[in-house]
Amino acid sequence: MNTPRLVAFDLDDTLAPSKGQIDDRIADQLQELLRRVDVAIISGGNEDQFRTQVIARLTAVTPAEHARLHLLPTCGTRYLRHDGAGYSAVYAHDLTADEKSSALTALREEAERLGVWESETWGEILEDRGSQITFSALGQQAPRDAKHAWDPTGAKRAALRDAVAPRLPGLEVRSGGSTSIDITRAGIDKAYGMQKLAEHTSIPLSDMLFYGDRLDEGGNDYPVLAIGVPSIAVDGWEDTADKLDELLATLPVPAAR
Repeated sequence: MNTPRLVAFDLDDTLAPSKGQIDDRIADQLQELLRRVDVAIISGGNEDQFRTQVIARLTAVTPAEHARLHLLPTCGTRYLRHDGAGYSAVYAHDLTADEKSSALTALREEAERLGVWESETWGEILEDRGSQITFSALGQQAPRDAKHAWDPTGAKRAALRDAVAPRLPGLEVRSGGSTSIDITRAGIDKAYGMQKLAEHTSIPLSDMLFYGDRLDEGGNDYPVLAIGVPSIAVDGWEDTADKLDELLATLPVPAAR
């Protein structure tokens, strides 16, 4: 592809260990990228996760560089840009109280019926993220090894998704991370978020580059690949860092600040 004008990333297991802060190496690379191109992060995580996992670690970013950073939490159902003082919402497709209640009830009842409602967890299983309801089988703070061992084939998530979706005809139900199910407004996924990003930045999808750990068909990063965004599959943040070194070596170096 041509030199990308915007580089986008998934967050958990792509830029950072699940629910953890980005490493110093990734922070340095993101800051260097922001000197050269626009950068976007799109993930199922909520806004607070973006702020604690990423923003708090970008200590050497200028106001002009903050303006080139695009944050799309909860799978693109929200879009945040820097307004000169902080990150504020460009849009937010929040669910109604009735939609949230129906989603939470369906998830719990179907998980219990299928035998995938776990009794020993690391934090809450169900989370209201405003524009997204998320089911995390082992809890929000479960360690990576436990999460990856829970449903290695994806069969448990697929069964739960297939059981819940008919109960929520106006909502989108999809597999998220290695133990999660995400529920949003119908038609809103990472593809929607990337398309809105193209509209707001006037950068065509073909001039973007996306890094994600779930680009396999059925993975929550796959919609980005499916709409034609050039994409690179990664296996953990260390692999992302290695591949970012390769990318940075090809990008023009800006003049000194």
